[in-house]
Amino acid sequence: MDVQLAEERMLVLNDKFTMDHAEGRAATKRVDAFGTMAKVAGFLSKPKENEFELVYRERRLQPFWHVTCEAVFAYERQREHAILLAPEVRNVTILGDAQAVVNQQVSLKVLESCREEFRRDMTFDAITGQSSPDLATRLPYDAELTNDARMAEIAGQGTVIVPPQASSSVVVRQVLTTLMNKVEADRMIEEAVIFNAIDLYYRPVYAFRYRRQNKEAVVEFDGLTGLVQAGGSTFETYLGKIMDTRFLLDAGAEAADLLIPGVNLARMVVGKGIELRKKRP
Repeated sequence: MDVQLAEERMLVLNDKFTMDHAEGRAATKRVDAFGTMAKVAGFLSKPKENEFELVYRERRLQPFWHVTCEAVFAYERQREHAILLAPEVRNVTILGDAQAVVNQQVSLKVLESCREEFRRDMTFDAITGQSSPDLATRLPYDAELTNDARMAEIAGQGTVIVPPQASSSVVVRQVLTTLMNKVEADRMIEEAVIFNAIDLYYRPVYAFRYRRQNKEAVVEFDGLTGLVQAGGSTFETYLGKIMDTRFLLDAGAEAADLLIPGVNLARMVVGKGIELRKKRP
């Protein structure tokens, strides 16, 4: 099999909102974030502003993969096709050869020349490695190519950079498995898979953690769509602890040995200094 891999790229989607705007929108979902009982209580008695304490806020860049490819499989195979005959037919001659009539049909041996073409355009959560088609809605937004130096600069400005847990080889393998349908062929003529894009995107997400009556809850704001979500997570939740170390983005693991022997993807090391900040209103 001929497999061609696109050069891996890293892109940052441009934010459509500011921190202040995100915080204002998030505040409208504070009551919802504390659950159904708090929401019901809110209908009965409007909560006071001083009941809520903003104990943490963050702007983070969360990663996802976008992979596109096309595949071609051309092959030949010999098959027998049954031809149904009218009840009165007793003998059949095809290309000068007499064919046996059995149950009012004859079998015709043919050589089939086949060609199958596939295209895949898939997005994956770079934390879980799972296919996430909804992330494709972020692709039309403006994005800029980036590199390790630029990511370090962004992190230095206070943005949390979430490191991907699923490498490019993991998502490439998943795309390949969707193409590896069982091909019934006697002779393969062409077998090629071309990856046109293997892109790691970072999308902006704002998260705000509130405290009320000794309980805490999080509200997320999508920096592209403006969607506000009661619940969600902060970066500490993803890692289980606050981290201020450098992260390795290993996009260079080998793809599936069975399918792409000996092919190494490009390797990138992204240093991310992370500063988690707290704000008390």
